[in-house]
Amino acid sequence: MNYQNAKTWPFVEAKKVLERLGGKKPEKGYVLFETGYGPSGLPHIGTFGEVLRTSMVRHAFSKLSDIPSRLFAFSDDMDGFRKVPDNVPNQEMLKEHLGKPLTKVPDPYGCCESFGHHNNAMLRRFLDSFGFEYEFQSSTDWYTSGRFDETLKKVLVHYDAIMDVMMPSLRAERQATYSPFLPICPETGIVLQVHIIKRDSAAGTVTYPDPHSGKYIEVPVTGGNCKLQWKVDWALRWAAFDVDYEMSGKDLIDSVKLSTQICRILGGTPPASLTYELFLDEQGQKISKSKGNGLTIDEWLAYAPQESLSYYMFQSPHKAKRLYFDVIPKNVDEYLSQLSKYDTQGEAEKLDNPFYHIHQGKRPNAIHSPISFNILLNLASVVNSEDPAILWGFVSKHAKEASAETHPYLDQLIHHAVKYYHDFIAPHKHYKLPTAVDQLALHDLVVELEKTSPDAEEQALQTIVFEVGKRHDYPELRAWFGTLYEVLLGQKEGPRFGSFIAIYGVHETIELIKSKI
Repeated sequence: MNYQNAKTWPFVEAKKVLERLGGKKPEKGYVLFETGYGPSGLPHIGTFGEVLRTSMVRHAFSKLSDIPSRLFAFSDDMDGFRKVPDNVPNQEMLKEHLGKPLTKVPDPYGCCESFGHHNNAMLRRFLDSFGFEYEFQSSTDWYTSGRFDETLKKVLVHYDAIMDVMMPSLRAERQATYSPFLPICPETGIVLQVHIIKRDSAAGTVTYPDPHSGKYIEVPVTGGNCKLQWKVDWALRWAAFDVDYEMSGKDLIDSVKLSTQICRILGGTPPASLTYELFLDEQGQKISKSKGNGLTIDEWLAYAPQESLSYYMFQSPHKAKRLYFDVIPKNVDEYLSQLSKYDTQGEAEKLDNPFYHIHQGKRPNAIHSPISFNILLNLASVVNSEDPAILWGFVSKHAKEASAETHPYLDQLIHHAVKYYHDFIAPHKHYKLPTAVDQLALHDLVVELEKTSPDAEEQALQTIVFEVGKRHDYPELRAWFGTLYEVLLGQKEGPRFGSFIAIYGVHETIELIKSKI
């Protein structure tokens, strides 16, 4: 298979990594991909997306090169706890620990060693459930174990050059106290943002005025006694690990530029990168860990299979996308559509199909559905049922070979459709009263369907619906289909109507129409 000609963005990104390497194996013996996570709040779906997308690039790289690779999922869990998230319990308790490293803040859920450990565990659970191959790395572990010490000493040696990079990016009041080093107060355990009044590169120490006593305190920059400001910290990781690839969001463009300069000052080579657009909530606002807006991974997976989430993340990383419940059905069906194409494509075409990247070129045999998710949602809507068995009764008449045992993926979709219907469709159903024009058209449709075989094919049924709509006084066919959805289903949008009739049944559809007119 000619991977060099693949055009999808994971292959484009993988080629950037090869270009950075000059086609040669790095001295460390492998290519390093990295993702970053700040566990100041519960991990949101954007964090998962970064790991998924990076894994796709890593897989594409493995097809272009035989150089071994690793993926670090790095948690900045030594960062100071600056704000209590809105979506966690025990808010008052957490306020008492503001400023401390996240791995020193008590877990508000009472199940882990700290708030940082709790959020790290959640992230790892999410990543493990998707089968990602990664190595979890903790900032606290790296700082306190001394593994960052040599690079921290370089930061101290190049202190002035790093300050020259950072100072123009800061407001005047921040410039007065800014330092790359954040000492950890030995008494309170708080990560201090204080002015450094003295540096000793030979001894590897910095001196700062204690904010409480005013006394000058000298501490080593090594051994976990200090943490770095995050832009410098990012550059530290790039240099210390020799990171070859790391993507980041559009909101970090300026930070990438600063960290790139600092990485070079430390003697490192900045990684190849992709800048992805942001995920937006229902109101078009950037999703945030502290606000808890947007969707969580668990929320998406309550209403759709995990492959649909992977498909959502694969699509158009350079475009901002709404991340809310109403995008789920569309992504489920588009994923199924790509699956259908994949099964008939040649090798070259498959490389450009999202399905290839979601499943790393392996076709899971169990994933198959003869019926779209949208049809299932509308079926649930018409029968007003929250019982999967009732939906199966209609489905099995249409797809006679299908059952929960033979089609477990379809069974999963049916259960998801029932839950989605209950939570998002049923509460908002609003039926339109048919107008005089609607009454005539719907009566005409009944007459035509009564002439039709109960076993009519979907396309034949769709043609009947089209022809009836054309015969009546609608400005466009879209208005006719809107009438069908609003009068019969109680919603603004709906499925391909011929497909719906085929599954729901010709006789049942006739009775449904009669009940509305």
